[in-house]
Amino acid sequence: MYSKTPLAKSPKGSVSVESFQGRLRLRLPRQLYSGTQKRIAIGLADTPENRIEAERKARTIELDILTDNFDPTLKKYQPKTHLTVIESVKQKQEPSITELWAKYCEVKKPTCAPGTWKSGYLIMTKHLNRCPVEKSLDQSAAIYDWAIANLTPDTARRLIMYLKSCCTWAVRHTLISHNPFENMEPIKVKKYSNEDRDVNPFTKEERDLIIEGFKSNLYYKHYAPFVKFLFYTGCRPSEAIALQWKHVSNSKILFEQSVVNSVDGLVLKKGLKTQDKREFPIGQQLRLLLEEIRPENGSLESLVFPSPKGGWIDVHNFRNRAWKAVIDSLGIEYRKPYQTRHTFISQQKALGVEDSQIARACGTSINMIHKHYAGIVQQIQFHDM
Repeated sequence: MYSKTPLAKSPKGSVSVESFQGRLRLRLPRQLYSGTQKRIAIGLADTPENRIEAERKARTIELDILTDNFDPTLKKYQPKTHLTVIESVKQKQEPSITELWAKYCEVKKPTCAPGTWKSGYLIMTKHLNRCPVEKSLDQSAAIYDWAIANLTPDTARRLIMYLKSCCTWAVRHTLISHNPFENMEPIKVKKYSNEDRDVNPFTKEERDLIIEGFKSNLYYKHYAPFVKFLFYTGCRPSEAIALQWKHVSNSKILFEQSVVNSVDGLVLKKGLKTQDKREFPIGQQLRLLLEEIRPENGSLESLVFPSPKGGWIDVHNFRNRAWKAVIDSLGIEYRKPYQTRHTFISQQKALGVEDSQIARACGTSINMIHKHYAGIVQQIQFHDM
C-alpha cells in the first residue's frame, strides 16, 4: 500500500489525491460546499499507475471548476463500470447496498425488539436514504466518508456497524462475494455512560423526601405508590409500568414483561432487558404498599400502576413533568428516575446483603455490582461515620 496522505500539500482550492484503506479517492475543496469536506471514491487501488490516472481526474475536475462546468452532484466524476459480454457467459450483477439493507431489515424485523427497531433499523434506514452517494458495493468508502462528514460520530459509527452486519449476513447467504465494510477503520467516539452504568444514588433521607414529596403534591400524588415501589424493589421503571395484579402473589412478584417505546408508541414486550423473567420477594414494607393500593374485586389483568387515565405510564412524560417538578420543589440534585434502582442496590449492599442475592432479585450481574456499586457504598459508609 502507498501513502495514506497526499504526496504533497495541495494548494488552497485544489483537488487532491489521497489513499484510504488501499483505495484512491479525490478530496474536493471545502469552498465548493460551504465548508463541508467532500470526497469522491474513484474505484482504483493505490498503485503508481493508478495514481497517475487519479491525478488526471483531479486536474479534469479543477478545470471544470475554473470554467464553471463543475457538477456539484458529482455524478459526472463517479467511476463508470464497463461490462464486457463474452458469448454466453454473463457476469452476475450484485445487489446494491440499499437492496441488501431492505432484505436484511425484513429478516430482522420479526425477532427485533420494538425499541431497537425504532431507534436502530428505522433511524439507519433514514440516514442511508438521505446519503447522496451511489449505493453500489464499490462505493462503500464514499458512504463511510459521507457518514463521518454529515452525522455525529456515534451515529456514523452505528450506521457503518449496521451496514457491516448487513453485508456479513449477505455474504453468509451468498448474495454478495465480499463485505466492503469488513476492514474499515472503526469510528472513534467518546464513551458516554448509560443508565445501568451511571450510578448516582439518592441517600435514604433523599429517598424518603421524594416519596413524601409525591404524596403531598396536589398534581402528582397519583404517582406516589409507583415511586415508592421503584425505591422499594430496585426494578426498572419499564418493568413496574408493565406489572399486572396477576404477577403479584402473597410472597413474591413476578417480573416477565416491560413497556417500551416503539414506532407505534408504547407497546408491551415479553421478557426483560437481560432475562426472560425473575421473581422478587415481598417483605413487610412492600406488602403494606401493595395492600394499600390493591382494588377490591379488581381484575387480575389490571395494571398495578396505571397512569391517571388508566393506561400505561409514559416514563418520558412522567420524568419530564411529575418527577422533575417534585425533585425541583425539594431542592434535591436532579437525577433520573432510573436512579431509584441504583439507590435500592446501593442501600442493600451497604446493609450487607450478599451480592448474589441482590443480583438475582434485581436482574443484574455480580460483576456489575462489584464494578459500579462498591465505591458508592464505601462513600456511604464513610459519610455515616
